[in-house]
This record gives sequence, C-alpha cells and structure tokens, in this order.
Amino acid sequence: MIRIIPAIDIIGGQCVRLTQGDFQTKKVYHADPLEMAKEYEGYGITHLHLVDLDGAKAGHLVNWKILEDICKQTSLSVDFGGGLQSDEDLRTAFSCGAKQITGGSIAVKNKDKFLSWIEEFGGEKIILGADTQLEKIAISGWQTITDIHIFDFLDEFTQKGIQYVISTDISKDGLLQGTSLELYQRIRERYPKLNLIASGGVASMQDVSDLDEMGAYGVIIGKALYENKIKLEDIRKYHTV
Repeated sequence: MIRIIPAIDIIGGQCVRLTQGDFQTKKVYHADPLEMAKEYEGYGITHLHLVDLDGAKAGHLVNWKILEDICKQTSLSVDFGGGLQSDEDLRTAFSCGAKQITGGSIAVKNKDKFLSWIEEFGGEKIILGADTQLEKIAISGWQTITDIHIFDFLDEFTQKGIQYVISTDISKDGLLQGTSLELYQRIRERYPKLNLIASGGVASMQDVSDLDEMGAYGVIIGKALYENKIKLEDIRKYHTV
C-alpha cells in the first residue's frame, strides 16, 4: 500500500505553496509548521516531506530550527530538502532529526559531493530529487531546465546506490489537475526496485489510488490537503504503511 506523505513548504517560517515553483505565486496556508505537522500526526500520518524554500533560494540551509522542533515534538519521520549544498548543511539536518534528506540540484551541480553523501550515509538516507519539465531535469528551485533526460539521470544514480527518488513534474505542480501517471508508470517499469515517490498535481483520492495500483512507494500531497480536495479523514487507511 502506498505511503501518504504530506508536504510542508516553508517561507519566512510559514507553511506556503507555490504554483510550478514560482515564488511570485506564494500563498500562505498556515502560520505555524509545527502545529500543521502535529495535525497531520493526529490523523495517523507517519511521514512528512519538509522543504526549506528559503534555503532553496539562498543555497544553504535556513529553517533548521523548524525541522528540529517538528522532529523533537512529533514522532513523524521527516525527509528534508531545500538548499542543502554542503557537508555542514547535511550534518545539521540529520542532527536536527531528519530521517532522510533530499538532494536534486546538488546531484547536477556537484555530483562528487552528492555521491560522497550516498557513500557515507547510504542510499536509504539520501533521496534523489528528480524534478522535470518535459522530462528534462530542473534545478535551482526549478529556475533552470537542464539538457539531462530523467532516464539518463536515474540510470546514473541508481547504479550508484540510490534507493529512493522523489519526482515532480513541474508542469503539473500546484495546479490540482492530476499527476503524471504515464511518466511514473514508465519509471516504475524501467526501475522496478526503485522506491518512487510521486509529487505534483495530486488532486484526488483517485490519483492516490492510481499511483498505489501502479506500485509507487509513496505520494507527496500538498495543496490538495490545504484546500480540502483530499481530506485527512480519507487517507486514514494508508497511515499504517
């Protein structure tokens, strides 16, 4: 059964959502990420995707205190991303309680550094962020679209020990119009042992069921929860995964 993973994106200490990664579309949904995390935990949620958007913009970890507070005051298993570019950032994130970290841009910009993290911490602790626009890898907060095809990207890092990947189709993100089922199906068929976490565009329980049926390991849900397109009551059956 698929793992439901709510997303909390942070700007200025608040829970926000962007549309297609555009900071100009920022909408604040909750003033306190810790309270939001506690609410998710109260509905049986066990995992959380926490993104430091301030960090992503700055190129280094910013909101470490929020990460620490959530990890100390809830039992949620947190994967953390956003601006992690240095060994110091990584060690800070883990020392604050993150169970996993997600790196995307650094896997392109500083491949050797990213590979050293996989070697030191293991493929189960380091999640590869493979965000795409027209199947080309996007980096730097989705501001830069590379010439790297997602399958070439995944080919390389699965061979280096990556076990988890979060893939967001930017064209779908924040629009609440459904997710990229065809792309995810192709990823599943090509990399059957990879733990695929789908993200972007999830708008209904049907999207969740479709991803579950194809064998996705997890699904990240953000805006759909904030706007009650998917209700927390509806995902209770998944919380024991």
